[in-house]
Amino acid sequence: MSQANIFVIGLDEENLDTLRRVPLVAAYRFHPLLDVEELQIGEIDVADLISKAEAQLDAFDGNIDGIVGYWDFPVSTIVPILCERYGLRSSSLESVVKCEHKYWSRLEQQKVIDEHPRFALVDLEGEPEVPENLRFPMWLKPVKSFSSELAFGVANEEEFRKALAEIREGITRVGRPFEYILDRLDLPPEIAAVGGQACLAEESLTGAQVAVEGHVFDGEPTVYGVLDSINYPDSSTFLRHQYPATLPETVVRRLKDISERVITQIGMDSATFSIEYFYDADTGAINLLEINPRHSQSHAEMFEYVDGVPNHHCMLSLALGRDPQLPDAQGPYEVAAKWYYRRFEDGVVERRPTQEEIDSLQAEIPGVRIEVVPEEGQRLSDMPGQDSYSYELAHIFIGADSEAELLAKYDRCVESLRFAFDDTAPREEHSRICAS
Repeated sequence: MSQANIFVIGLDEENLDTLRRVPLVAAYRFHPLLDVEELQIGEIDVADLISKAEAQLDAFDGNIDGIVGYWDFPVSTIVPILCERYGLRSSSLESVVKCEHKYWSRLEQQKVIDEHPRFALVDLEGEPEVPENLRFPMWLKPVKSFSSELAFGVANEEEFRKALAEIREGITRVGRPFEYILDRLDLPPEIAAVGGQACLAEESLTGAQVAVEGHVFDGEPTVYGVLDSINYPDSSTFLRHQYPATLPETVVRRLKDISERVITQIGMDSATFSIEYFYDADTGAINLLEINPRHSQSHAEMFEYVDGVPNHHCMLSLALGRDPQLPDAQGPYEVAAKWYYRRFEDGVVERRPTQEEIDSLQAEIPGVRIEVVPEEGQRLSDMPGQDSYSYELAHIFIGADSEAELLAKYDRCVESLRFAFDDTAPREEHSRICAS
């Protein structure tokens, strides 16, 4: 049987293990394309990354059957560029950028739905002014960022100005390469005038956070999963994603309808997507927070635990022009979660759990997989992709037969993971602005 050659941008060991568990894996041959470090750390040279990828693909002695990726920018935009170059299936670059550019995304959303917060651009030049039509608390964020980088919740004018100062200082790292992508498109005037180094303000949303996952095949969007996104108490930072969501069925149907209308408006096709929402149970209000036009690789274990197949199956099937047809409730557990075990203070890692300790814990507790994030000797604030409020110590994936069992397994994991930190080493000051 001939194998389809699938090139995976930023392929890492954890996701390679997951890819090897998808249906029909014997029919796939996976090839790494570009390194994770050059895609996620430091200055991002998109033109150089594309050239390096094209050189590797041009030198390949065989058919190129698919190109996929599961990281945020720049991977999310490199995938459609390369797919167009080699005649492969992918959503268009324009559709991806309509999601990635937060202001453009809001303009597209308001054409077909009302379920979004009030928003406005903020001028980064001169003395910043609070938009007249917005009220505190609000969020400030670049029109392009990832992993909540440079996103700040602000409750008053003082915090507003302090957050803008930090955004001004750091916006070029992602904004400048994002403008390289924008230059490849025929932009509408209102987006061309804004560019990729602008700041968006949005009124803060209330309620429970929810994530909707889906795909588009032959122009038809399908939602295949709805997840709860649960924060640490009194925080805007994720504690866990839990699948399936515990929402009423009527709310799930509304979320699916809103998602399908927005994705159709944006024009996505042959791609997976994830949309984050807030649902207020007291008022019944639903508000769209953000559209991610890429594969949610961090949710793969949850779908595997509950449905029996990791959602990587959708990404691969679409790249080859096949209907994914993800199964439902065919896995070994009733509920699953990805937990973000965090520390809310900076420090240098003096000790992290050993691989032997992790292996022992995973063997002791069924349905548990643990990924430790920092290395020994690393300062937490030096880790890439962290939000503005906390630092990830470990990702803990858990499958269980009930939510109570899910919580109990997590507590056992946290009690057993032995970290130690040096809090006395000199360190830079890091802002911890929080929305009230």
